Amino acid sequence: MRKLVLPIIIIITSIILIARIFYLQVIDETLKLKSENNAIKKVFDFPERGYIYDRNGKLLVANQPSYDIMVIPREIKNIDTLELCNLLKIKKEYFIKKIKKAIVYSPRLPSVFMSQLNKREYASFQEKERKFEGFYAQKRALRDYQIQEGANVFGFITQVNEAIINQNPYYNSGDLIGKQGVEQEYEEVLRGVKGIKYLLRDKHNKIIGPYKEGKFDTLSKQGNDLTLTLDYELQKYGTDLMINKRGGIVALEPKTGEILALVSAPTYDPALLVGRQRSKNYTNLYRDSIANPLFDRGLLAQYPPGSPFKIITGLIGLQEEVITEETGFSCNHGFSYGGGRFMKCHDAGYSRFNNGIYLSCNTYFCSVYRNTIDKFKNSSKGVDVWANHVKSFGLGDYMGTDLPTGKKGNIPTSKTYERIYPNGGWKGSTIISNGIGQGEVLTTPLQLANMMAVVANKGYFYTPHIVKKIKGKTLDKKFTTKHISTIDTKYFDPMIQGLADVYRIGTAKSLQVKDLEICGKTGTAENKIRVGGKTYQLKDHSIFVAFAPKENPTIAIAVFVENGYWGNRYAGPIATLMVEKYINGEITRKDLEKRMFTESLESEYKKIENIIYQRFPQQQKAKDSLTTNIARKEEEVN
Repeated sequence: MRKLVLPIIIIITSIILIARIFYLQVIDETLKLKSENNAIKKVFDFPERGYIYDRNGKLLVANQPSYDIMVIPREIKNIDTLELCNLLKIKKEYFIKKIKKAIVYSPRLPSVFMSQLNKREYASFQEKERKFEGFYAQKRALRDYQIQEGANVFGFITQVNEAIINQNPYYNSGDLIGKQGVEQEYEEVLRGVKGIKYLLRDKHNKIIGPYKEGKFDTLSKQGNDLTLTLDYELQKYGTDLMINKRGGIVALEPKTGEILALVSAPTYDPALLVGRQRSKNYTNLYRDSIANPLFDRGLLAQYPPGSPFKIITGLIGLQEEVITEETGFSCNHGFSYGGGRFMKCHDAGYSRFNNGIYLSCNTYFCSVYRNTIDKFKNSSKGVDVWANHVKSFGLGDYMGTDLPTGKKGNIPTSKTYERIYPNGGWKGSTIISNGIGQGEVLTTPLQLANMMAVVANKGYFYTPHIVKKIKGKTLDKKFTTKHISTIDTKYFDPMIQGLADVYRIGTAKSLQVKDLEICGKTGTAENKIRVGGKTYQLKDHSIFVAFAPKENPTIAIAVFVENGYWGNRYAGPIATLMVEKYINGEITRKDLEKRMFTESLESEYKKIENIIYQRFPQQQKAKDSLTTNIARKEEEVN
C-alpha cells in the first residue's frame, strides 16, 4: 500500500493541473482579455468627470471634449513620418522621442503620443488617420471652468505618471487624474468608471468585429457630481477685495463647519492649467516662489495670530479661575516683565475683562497668561494645561478637512521649552508673548476662523469641510461629529459681549455696519524675513477675526493681509465687507469697499522682491515668464 501512495499523489496532482490549465485556456475566456493578445484590441470609453456646483446650485466646473493621439509602437507600419509631423505641426525630434518613450512603456500597449488636441486639430488628423497605422485618436474630457475664481479649491487635472500606474491598476498611460484640491481628494468619486470594448482583429490586423459579440464589453459611468459648501458670490467678492494684496480669507458657517469662502491671494485663473499649455503654465506658476500663487494661504500659511489670540487667553483665564469679569490690571502703556523688559501697549489705565478685549490691552492679557501658567506648582504643568485648552479650539493640529493639504500651526507645550531651555529656569513671564499670540504660537487662517466658530457656538465646532453633498453618496461622519472645547459655556457670554464692543466702542468702531451687530477682534503680527543670513523688518501683517450676527451667527471669518500695517486698516474692512455681503446680500459701507478695491500693497511686496532678487536674481526671470504666459492666455480667451 505504501508503494502506491506516491504514484497516487502524482496522478491526482497531474489531473488537477491539467484540469486547471484546461479551464483557464478553454473555459475561462477572460484570461485572453487580460493578456497582451494581438488578436484582441481594447478600446476604452472615458466617462465625463462629475460636475461641481456651489452651495446655491451654480455650476462651477463642467467638461469639454479633448482628443489624444495614441500610439502602439508594434503596430507602426510603413507610415510617412514627415507627413504625420507636418499634420500635427511637430518636429521629427519630438516624434522620435515620443516613440522611444512609448516603446519603453510597452511595444504592445497604447501610449499617449500627443495630448489634448482641440476639435480643429483632431478633425485634421481624423481625415488621414487610416494612413498612419499604429496611431489612433482617443476622446477624453477636460475641465471647462465656468468661473475664474477658486483655483486653490478645485485643483487641476493632469496625466498619470508611471508611479501612479504601477500603484493603481485602474490607470493606464495617458489617463487623467485629479491633483490638489477637491479634484484630488474626491478623485474616485469624480472620475467615474471607464467603459471598455474588446474588438477582434484578423491576421492582417484589421478589425472584424466585437470579440464574442460584445459579451465582455462594459459601458462607461459618469462621475458623481459634487455640491460644494462654497458660496460662489462670496468667494468672488473676497477674491476681488484681495486684488493687489497677499493673504488668505476663510469664512465658515459656525453651526455646520461648512466652508463658505476659501480665498488665497494672489491666485490664478484655473483655466491656465487646462489644455496644451498646462505644463508650461504650471511650471511658471511653480517658479514664482515670491508671490507663490500655487500656495494656498488659507490652509498652509502659518502666521503668529496676534491679538485675536487674546480671545483664547481670556477664556482660559476664566475657566482656570485666575480672573473673573471684574478682575483688573493697571496698564501704563505697557507690561513690565523678566529682568526689566517692557512690552508696549497703546492702552493706559485700569483694564477689566470687557474693556481689555475691546481696547486690546496687552498688559491685561499678559497678566492673565502669566497668572494661568503660575497657578500650577511648576511651569511645565501650567503650559500643558494651557496648551490642552488651546488645542480644544482646533489649533495646533491639522484639522482633517476634506482638502488634501494643510498645516498644523504650532501650540507650544512643556516639551517645547524643555528643548529651548535645557537647564530650566523658565516660567510664565519668560514666555509671556504666547498670551498675546506671538512667541511660539502659529496658526493658519482656517484655524482662526474655526476658533471664531467655537466662540460663536459657545463651545463647540464641526470639522471644516468643502463638500456639502455627493450625488448618490453620503458624507463622512467626521464632518457631522460635534467637537466640544474645554471651556464651560457660561464663560462665552462675557467674551461675546466684549467682541461686540470691539465694533461698538473699541478698536473696530470705524467699521460699524448699520443694523448689523458684528463681533470681532483686530490683530497685528510682527513681520520679518531672513535672506542671505540677514534679517529684514517689514510692515506688520493685518489680521481680523469676526462672526455675525451676535445672536444665532451664520458666518465666522478670519482674514490675513500680509504687510497690511495693522488690523483695521485692511483685514478689518475686508472681513466687515464679507460679513455684510453674506448676511445682507448688498454693501452699505461703500467707502470701505471703494478703498479695498482701489488700494494696493504692491509697493510693500516690491520691497520684499527687491531684497530677494538681490540674493536670487534668477527668480526675476521666472516672474517675467509667468506674466508673459498669463497675458498670452488672456489673449486666447478674448
